[in-house]
Amino acid sequence: METGADLTVWIAFTAGVLSFFSPCVLPLIPSYITYITGLSFAEVNAEQQSQRIRLVIFLHSFVFVMGFSVIFMTLGGLAGFASARFQAYLHDGLIWLQRGGGLLIFLFGVHLSGLFHFGVLLGDKRLHLRNKPGGFLGTFVVGLAFAAGWTPCIGPILGSILAVVAGSSQGVGSGIGLLAVYSAGLGVPFIVSGVLFHLFITFFDRFRKHIRLVEIFTGGLLMVVGILLFFDFFKAVTNYLLRWLPVLG
Repeated sequence: METGADLTVWIAFTAGVLSFFSPCVLPLIPSYITYITGLSFAEVNAEQQSQRIRLVIFLHSFVFVMGFSVIFMTLGGLAGFASARFQAYLHDGLIWLQRGGGLLIFLFGVHLSGLFHFGVLLGDKRLHLRNKPGGFLGTFVVGLAFAAGWTPCIGPILGSILAVVAGSSQGVGSGIGLLAVYSAGLGVPFIVSGVLFHLFITFFDRFRKHIRLVEIFTGGLLMVVGILLFFDFFKAVTNYLLRWLPVLG
């Protein structure tokens, strides 16, 4: 894997984790866990969960994650396809696509950090499913709806990753792979929170006052990524980081 791609993979995974801790995802984890499993809050919050309850939570959480991952990976593939076609027909203009993506990511960062709010990124666009279809198929559908409709917080972060894909012009496979990494960053904490629900509730009670700091940090990270993409600094930064973090190689 090229060094520039190494950095984007780490950024994509970090972006997924930060999406999980965003204000419109983290506080609603308890509601989603009970909704997709069909269990009561008392059942999922039991300090000593039965093996059956834990298995039900794990399986439904996993299927839910697969649902939103399909949407995200499809978007990544489409971004990669569009980027590759752009490169094929207008190679000399690729740098401007990359700079446009960098500028867009920087503006997303400004929005999330609170320095300036863009009206088009505000407002609740969630899709609400009043009656969840039964079984794992229903859970998968809820995952699809989550990915398709939950834009206020994860939208800027997701859009930034798609802009990186479009700017890198590495094709469909790269786009799908990068969004799979993003989905893992968002999905793994979700599954762990469900299986260890009682510990998650304790953690959330302590962490909720720091959610705004996560938003500010995420906004700052996106602004840095936007600058790196705009000036084509990914490879240079990764080469520097390899001296201190060999694991990136």
